[in-house]
Amino acid sequence: MSLYRNIIWFLKGIHEYTRNGYEAAFKTFEAKDLDVSVVGRSFMVTGANSGIGKATAMAIAKKGGTVHMVCRNKDKAEEARADIVRESGNTEVYIHILDMSETRKVWEFAEAFKRQHPSLNVLINNAGCMVNKREANAEGLEKNFATNTLGMYILTQTLIPLIQRSRDPRVITVSSGGMLVQKLCVDNLQSKRGYFDGTMVYAQNKRQQVVLTEQWAKANPVIHFSVMHPGWADTPAVSTSMPQFHQMMGERLRSAEQGADTVVWLALSRVAARTPSGQFFQDRKPVPAHLPLAWTHSSTGEIQNFMAQLESLAKAAQSQPDTQLSGALAPPRAQV
Repeated sequence: MSLYRNIIWFLKGIHEYTRNGYEAAFKTFEAKDLDVSVVGRSFMVTGANSGIGKATAMAIAKKGGTVHMVCRNKDKAEEARADIVRESGNTEVYIHILDMSETRKVWEFAEAFKRQHPSLNVLINNAGCMVNKREANAEGLEKNFATNTLGMYILTQTLIPLIQRSRDPRVITVSSGGMLVQKLCVDNLQSKRGYFDGTMVYAQNKRQQVVLTEQWAKANPVIHFSVMHPGWADTPAVSTSMPQFHQMMGERLRSAEQGADTVVWLALSRVAARTPSGQFFQDRKPVPAHLPLAWTHSSTGEIQNFMAQLESLAKAAQSQPDTQLSGALAPPRAQV
C-alpha cells in the first residue's frame, strides 16, 4: 500500500510539481494580483540567502517592502542582501544571523525582535533542512525536527503578539508536497525508533507544519495563516540534500522564482488575504492537504498531543540558563 501511494504521489508530482506544471498553472494567474506596493510594510523571511527564500525576499524588496532576512550564514546573507539591494534599489533590507536548529536562540531572537520593532506585517517560514543521518542539536533534539518544526513553532508562536498588532497580518509557511505521503506521527517526534530516512523525516516535518498552520488559524483569527507547496524547484538545498533526485529531474525542475511565486502571492496580494485562513496552497490555489482516500488524517486527540509536546519542548528551551546573545539580536542595520 505504501509503495502504491508513493507511486501515485510521484505521478501527481510529474504532472503538477515540475516546471511544466507551473507553466500550465501560470496561464490562470491574474497579473494584477501582484500589482501592489508594500512600502511601509515589514516582512520576515527565514532562510532568505538562497533559493526560494532569496527569490521571495527579492520580490518583496522590489515592491518596496522592508525585508528582515533571517539567515544562518553571515557571508552568504551579506552577499544575498547586496544582490537584493542592487537589483531592487531598496535599502530597507536587514540581516539577522540565526540558526533555526538552535532552539533556545530562536526564542531569544524572537523575544528581542519584539522589543526592537513596533510591528511585523508578514512572517514567512521558509528555512528548512534535510539531514540524511540522524544528528542532534545542542539541546539533544533531532536536527530536522528542531529546524523544520520546533524552531518554526517557537519563532511563530513568540512573534504572534507582534504580528497580530500589525495591519493585514499574515504568516506563510513553505511546506512540501512530500507531506502528502505522511500521517502526523506523535509518538516518535525525535525519530529515535526505526530506520532513519532523512527524506521521510523531512516529509513528516512538513506534515507537522500543515497541522500547525491549521491549528494557528483556528486560535488566531486576526492573522491570515497559510501553508504552501512550491513544487519541485532547482535550489541549492535540493541539489545538496537530494542529489540523485536533482540529477534525475534536471531541467524539469522549476526555477527558484517559480517556486517562490505562491509565497509572494500569499504575502502580497489582496486576493490571498480574502481566502479562508489555514489552507494548503499550490500555484496560487488552495488544494487538499490529503491525497484521495488517504489514511493521513489525524484525530483530535493526536493533534492535541502533538501541540502539547511542542509547547512542552518550547518551555523547556526557554527555561534553560541564559546564554550569550549573539549578534543576531543586535538592532538591524542597513548595509549599503
